[in-house]
Amino acid sequence: MSGLLDWTLLALPGLIWGASFLFIAEGLEALAPDGVTFVRFVIGFLTLSFVRSARRPVLAGDRSGIVWLGVLWLAFPMSMFPHAEQHVSSALTGMLNGAMPLFATTVACVIARRLPSPPLVAGLFVGLAGAFLIAWPSLGAGGNSKGGVLMIVAALASYGVAINLARPLQQRNGALPVVWRALAVALVLTAPLGIPALLNARWSLRALLAMVALGSLGTAVANVVMAIAAGRIGATRASATTFLIPIVALTLGVAIRAEQVATLSLVGGVVCLAGAWLIRRASLYGAVK
Repeated sequence: MSGLLDWTLLALPGLIWGASFLFIAEGLEALAPDGVTFVRFVIGFLTLSFVRSARRPVLAGDRSGIVWLGVLWLAFPMSMFPHAEQHVSSALTGMLNGAMPLFATTVACVIARRLPSPPLVAGLFVGLAGAFLIAWPSLGAGGNSKGGVLMIVAALASYGVAINLARPLQQRNGALPVVWRALAVALVLTAPLGIPALLNARWSLRALLAMVALGSLGTAVANVVMAIAAGRIGATRASATTFLIPIVALTLGVAIRAEQVATLSLVGGVVCLAGAWLIRRASLYGAVK
Protein backbone atom coordinates (compact mmCIF):
# COMPACT_ATOMS: atom_id res chain seq x y z
CA MET A 1 0.00 0.00 0.00
CA SER A 2 2.82 2.42 0.83
CA GLY A 3 4.30 1.83 -2.63
CA LEU A 4 0.97 2.71 -4.26
CA LEU A 5 0.71 5.81 -2.08
CA ASP A 6 4.22 6.94 -3.03
CA TRP A 7 3.45 6.55 -6.73
CA THR A 8 0.20 8.49 -6.29
CA LEU A 9 2.06 11.27 -4.50
CA LEU A 10 4.52 11.38 -7.39
CA ALA A 11 2.00 11.27 -10.22
CA LEU A 12 -0.75 13.61 -9.03
CA PRO A 13 1.23 16.89 -8.92
CA GLY A 14 2.73 16.18 -12.33
CA LEU A 15 -0.66 15.60 -13.90
CA ILE A 16 -2.15 18.73 -12.32
CA TRP A 17 0.83 20.99 -13.02
CA GLY A 18 1.05 19.71 -16.58
CA ALA A 19 -2.51 20.97 -17.10
CA SER A 20 -1.79 24.19 -15.20
CA PHE A 21 0.10 25.72 -18.11
CA LEU A 22 -3.01 25.35 -20.23
CA PHE A 23 -5.07 26.96 -17.45
CA ILE A 24 -2.59 29.85 -17.31
CA ALA A 25 -2.83 30.37 -21.07
CA GLU A 26 -6.63 30.41 -20.84
CA GLY A 27 -6.55 32.76 -17.85
CA LEU A 28 -4.38 35.21 -19.79
CA GLU A 29 -7.30 35.68 -22.15
CA ALA A 30 -9.10 37.51 -19.31
CA LEU A 31 -6.36 38.75 -17.00
CA ALA A 32 -2.95 40.39 -17.13
CA PRO A 33 -0.11 38.07 -15.95
CA ASP A 34 0.01 39.48 -12.41
CA GLY A 35 -3.75 39.06 -12.17
CA VAL A 36 -3.47 35.36 -13.08
CA THR A 37 -0.96 34.83 -10.29
CA PHE A 38 -2.96 36.76 -7.71
CA VAL A 39 -6.28 35.07 -8.51
CA ARG A 40 -4.76 31.59 -8.32
CA PHE A 41 -3.42 32.42 -4.85
CA VAL A 42 -6.79 33.79 -3.72
CA ILE A 43 -8.59 30.64 -4.86
CA GLY A 44 -5.88 28.32 -3.53
CA PHE A 45 -5.83 30.02 -0.13
CA LEU A 46 -9.62 29.95 0.16
CA THR A 47 -9.69 26.28 -0.88
CA LEU A 48 -7.34 25.26 1.92
CA SER A 49 -9.07 27.57 4.41
CA PHE A 50 -12.03 25.17 4.40
CA VAL A 51 -9.76 22.38 5.69
CA ARG A 52 -9.59 22.62 9.48
CA SER A 53 -6.20 20.90 9.78
CA ALA A 54 -4.61 23.61 7.62
CA ARG A 55 -5.10 26.06 10.48
CA ARG A 56 -3.13 23.99 12.99
CA PRO A 57 -0.32 25.97 14.65
CA VAL A 58 3.24 25.62 13.39
CA LEU A 59 6.51 25.77 15.29
CA ALA A 60 7.56 29.35 16.00
CA GLY A 61 11.04 28.64 14.70
CA ASP A 62 9.66 27.58 11.31
CA ARG A 63 7.70 30.74 10.59
CA SER A 64 10.55 32.46 8.78
CA GLY A 65 11.09 29.34 6.68
CA ILE A 66 7.42 29.35 5.69
CA VAL A 67 7.76 33.00 4.64
CA TRP A 68 10.68 32.05 2.40
CA LEU A 69 8.63 29.17 1.03
CA GLY A 70 5.87 31.64 0.16
CA VAL A 71 8.42 33.62 -1.84
CA LEU A 72 10.49 30.88 -3.46
CA TRP A 73 7.83 28.23 -4.09
CA LEU A 74 4.84 30.43 -4.77
CA ALA A 75 5.08 34.18 -5.26
CA PHE A 76 8.20 34.41 -7.42
CA PRO A 77 8.01 31.33 -9.69
CA MET A 78 4.25 31.47 -10.16
CA SER A 79 4.57 35.11 -11.17
CA MET A 80 7.16 34.20 -13.78
CA PHE A 81 5.05 31.63 -15.67
CA PRO A 82 2.18 33.91 -16.80
CA HIS A 83 4.68 36.54 -17.96
CA ALA A 84 6.67 33.85 -19.79
CA GLU A 85 3.57 32.47 -21.50
CA GLN A 86 3.00 35.82 -23.13
CA HIS A 87 6.06 35.02 -25.23
CA VAL A 88 6.31 31.22 -25.40
CA SER A 89 3.65 28.52 -25.66
CA SER A 90 2.10 26.64 -22.75
CA ALA A 91 3.48 23.42 -24.26
CA LEU A 92 7.06 24.74 -24.28
CA THR A 93 6.69 26.12 -20.75
CA GLY A 94 5.54 22.74 -19.50
CA MET A 95 8.28 20.90 -21.38
CA LEU A 96 10.97 23.07 -19.78
CA ASN A 97 9.59 22.13 -16.37
CA GLY A 98 10.99 18.67 -17.00
CA ALA A 99 14.33 20.21 -15.99
CA MET A 100 13.21 20.84 -12.40
CA PRO A 101 15.02 17.75 -11.01
CA LEU A 102 18.30 19.31 -12.19
CA PHE A 103 17.81 22.25 -9.87
CA ALA A 104 16.35 20.23 -6.99
CA THR A 105 19.24 17.75 -7.10
CA THR A 106 21.92 20.43 -7.34
CA VAL A 107 20.53 22.28 -4.32
CA ALA A 108 20.19 19.00 -2.37
CA CYS A 109 23.88 18.23 -3.00
CA VAL A 110 24.90 21.71 -1.84
CA ILE A 111 22.83 21.36 1.33
CA ALA A 112 24.32 17.90 2.00
CA ARG A 113 27.82 19.33 1.33
CA ARG A 114 28.88 16.42 -0.78
CA LEU A 115 29.62 15.89 -4.43
CA PRO A 116 27.02 13.99 -6.45
CA SER A 117 27.81 10.41 -7.44
CA PRO A 118 28.92 9.67 -11.03
CA PRO A 119 25.46 8.28 -11.98
CA LEU A 120 23.87 11.44 -10.64
CA VAL A 121 26.32 13.64 -12.55
CA ALA A 122 25.46 11.72 -15.72
CA GLY A 123 21.75 12.34 -15.13
CA LEU A 124 22.38 16.04 -14.53
CA PHE A 125 24.35 16.42 -17.76
CA VAL A 126 21.79 14.51 -19.83
CA GLY A 127 18.95 16.55 -18.34
CA LEU A 128 20.82 19.80 -18.92
CA ALA A 129 21.42 18.86 -22.55
CA GLY A 130 17.70 18.11 -22.96
CA ALA A 131 16.68 21.43 -21.42
CA PHE A 132 19.07 23.23 -23.77
CA LEU A 133 17.57 21.49 -26.80
CA ILE A 134 14.03 22.36 -25.67
CA ALA A 135 14.91 26.02 -25.25
CA TRP A 136 17.20 26.44 -28.29
CA PRO A 137 14.51 27.25 -30.92
CA SER A 138 13.10 29.99 -28.67
CA LEU A 139 16.56 31.27 -27.71
CA GLY A 140 17.46 31.39 -31.38
CA ALA A 141 14.37 33.46 -32.05
CA GLY A 142 15.72 36.10 -29.67
CA GLY A 143 13.70 39.02 -28.30
CA ASN A 144 10.62 38.22 -26.28
CA SER A 145 10.89 34.44 -26.76
CA LYS A 146 14.35 34.46 -25.21
CA GLY A 147 13.06 36.51 -22.29
CA GLY A 148 10.24 34.04 -21.76
CA VAL A 149 12.66 31.12 -21.57
CA LEU A 150 14.88 32.96 -19.09
CA MET A 151 11.86 33.66 -16.86
CA ILE A 152 11.01 29.95 -16.86
CA VAL A 153 14.59 29.01 -15.95
CA ALA A 154 14.55 31.53 -13.08
CA ALA A 155 11.29 30.01 -11.82
CA LEU A 156 12.75 26.49 -11.95
CA ALA A 157 15.84 27.56 -10.04
CA SER A 158 13.55 29.01 -7.36
CA TYR A 159 11.62 25.72 -7.22
CA GLY A 160 14.89 23.82 -6.79
CA VAL A 161 15.62 25.73 -3.59
CA ALA A 162 12.03 25.68 -2.38
CA ILE A 163 11.45 21.93 -2.66
CA ASN A 164 14.46 21.30 -0.42
CA LEU A 165 13.22 23.93 2.02
CA ALA A 166 9.75 22.37 2.06
CA ARG A 167 10.88 18.95 3.21
CA PRO A 168 11.91 19.72 6.84
CA LEU A 169 9.05 22.20 7.24
CA GLN A 170 6.52 19.57 6.18
CA GLN A 171 8.07 16.88 8.37
CA ARG A 172 7.85 19.05 11.47
CA ASN A 173 4.50 20.75 10.89
CA GLY A 174 2.55 18.81 8.25
CA ALA A 175 1.92 19.83 4.65
CA LEU A 176 -1.42 21.62 5.03
CA PRO A 177 -0.43 24.17 7.72
CA VAL A 178 2.79 24.96 5.86
CA VAL A 179 1.26 25.40 2.40
CA TRP A 180 -1.74 27.37 3.73
CA ARG A 181 0.51 29.89 5.46
CA ALA A 182 2.89 30.07 2.51
CA LEU A 183 -0.11 30.85 0.29
CA ALA A 184 -1.07 33.68 2.65
CA VAL A 185 2.43 35.13 2.25
CA ALA A 186 2.26 34.83 -1.54
CA LEU A 187 -1.21 36.40 -1.57
CA VAL A 188 0.03 39.48 0.28
CA LEU A 189 3.14 39.80 -1.89
CA THR A 190 1.25 39.63 -5.19
CA ALA A 191 -1.72 41.79 -4.17
CA PRO A 192 -0.23 45.22 -5.11
CA LEU A 193 0.01 44.24 -8.79
CA GLY A 194 -2.70 41.60 -8.78
CA ILE A 195 -5.63 43.65 -7.51
CA PRO A 196 -5.43 46.31 -10.26
CA ALA A 197 -5.17 43.54 -12.86
CA LEU A 198 -8.22 41.83 -11.36
CA LEU A 199 -10.25 45.04 -11.50
CA ASN A 200 -9.51 45.31 -15.22
CA ALA A 201 -10.33 41.67 -16.04
CA ARG A 202 -12.41 40.73 -19.10
CA TRP A 203 -14.02 37.49 -17.96
CA SER A 204 -15.38 34.69 -20.08
CA LEU A 205 -16.77 31.40 -18.77
CA ARG A 206 -13.80 29.49 -20.19
CA ALA A 207 -11.26 31.78 -18.52
CA LEU A 208 -13.16 31.70 -15.23
CA LEU A 209 -13.27 27.90 -15.15
CA ALA A 210 -9.57 27.76 -16.03
CA MET A 211 -8.70 30.04 -13.11
CA VAL A 212 -10.85 28.05 -10.67
CA ALA A 213 -9.03 24.87 -11.73
CA LEU A 214 -5.65 26.60 -11.58
CA GLY A 215 -6.27 27.94 -8.08
CA SER A 216 -7.97 24.96 -6.46
CA LEU A 217 -5.94 22.20 -8.12
CA GLY A 218 -2.69 23.69 -9.38
CA THR A 219 -2.15 26.00 -6.41
CA ALA A 220 -3.80 24.22 -3.47
CA VAL A 221 -4.03 20.47 -4.06
CA ALA A 222 -0.83 19.94 -6.06
CA ASN A 223 1.35 21.96 -3.68
CA VAL A 224 0.02 20.10 -0.64
CA VAL A 225 0.63 16.73 -2.30
CA MET A 226 4.12 17.84 -3.38
CA ALA A 227 4.98 18.96 0.16
CA ILE A 228 3.81 15.60 1.50
CA ALA A 229 5.89 13.79 -1.13
CA ALA A 230 9.01 15.85 -0.35
CA GLY A 231 8.68 15.02 3.35
CA ARG A 232 7.92 11.35 2.77
CA ILE A 233 10.34 10.34 0.01
CA GLY A 234 12.82 13.22 -0.24
CA ALA A 235 13.13 16.31 -2.42
CA THR A 236 15.03 14.66 -5.28
CA ARG A 237 12.65 11.73 -5.61
CA ALA A 238 9.61 13.97 -5.23
CA SER A 239 10.85 16.20 -8.05
CA ALA A 240 10.50 13.19 -10.37
CA THR A 241 6.85 14.20 -10.68
CA THR A 242 8.13 16.44 -13.48
CA PHE A 243 8.31 13.32 -15.66
CA LEU A 244 4.64 13.92 -16.37
CA ILE A 245 4.54 17.71 -16.68
CA PRO A 246 6.07 17.99 -20.20
CA ILE A 247 3.92 15.15 -21.55
CA VAL A 248 0.66 16.56 -20.19
CA ALA A 249 1.50 20.17 -21.12
CA LEU A 250 2.54 19.22 -24.65
CA THR A 251 -0.55 17.08 -25.24
CA LEU A 252 -2.99 19.70 -23.99
CA GLY A 253 -1.23 22.63 -25.65
CA VAL A 254 -1.26 20.96 -29.06
CA ALA A 255 -4.70 19.34 -28.77
CA ILE A 256 -6.65 22.24 -27.24
CA ARG A 257 -4.76 25.39 -28.28
CA ALA A 258 -3.24 24.07 -31.52
CA GLU A 259 0.21 25.22 -30.41
CA GLN A 260 3.24 24.55 -32.61
CA VAL A 261 6.36 22.98 -31.09
CA ALA A 262 9.69 22.74 -32.89
CA THR A 263 10.99 19.24 -33.61
CA LEU A 264 14.25 20.03 -31.79
CA SER A 265 12.26 20.96 -28.68
CA LEU A 266 10.43 17.62 -28.84
CA VAL A 267 13.75 15.79 -29.04
CA GLY A 268 14.99 17.84 -26.12
CA GLY A 269 11.92 16.89 -24.11
CA VAL A 270 12.72 13.20 -24.52
CA VAL A 271 16.38 13.79 -23.57
CA CYS A 272 15.36 15.87 -20.54
CA LEU A 273 13.03 13.14 -19.32
CA ALA A 274 15.84 10.62 -19.75
CA GLY A 275 18.03 12.80 -17.54
CA ALA A 276 15.29 13.06 -14.91
CA TRP A 277 14.93 9.28 -14.99
CA LEU A 278 18.69 8.86 -14.45
CA ILE A 279 18.57 11.28 -11.54
CA ARG A 280 15.73 9.38 -9.92
CA ARG A 281 17.50 6.05 -10.50
CA ALA A 282 20.66 7.40 -8.88
CA SER A 283 18.67 8.74 -5.91
CA LEU A 284 17.16 5.32 -5.29
CA TYR A 285 20.69 4.03 -4.64
CA GLY A 286 21.38 6.65 -2.01
CA ALA A 287 23.17 9.27 -4.10
CA VAL A 288 21.06 12.06 -2.68
CA LYS A 289 17.76 12.37 -0.81
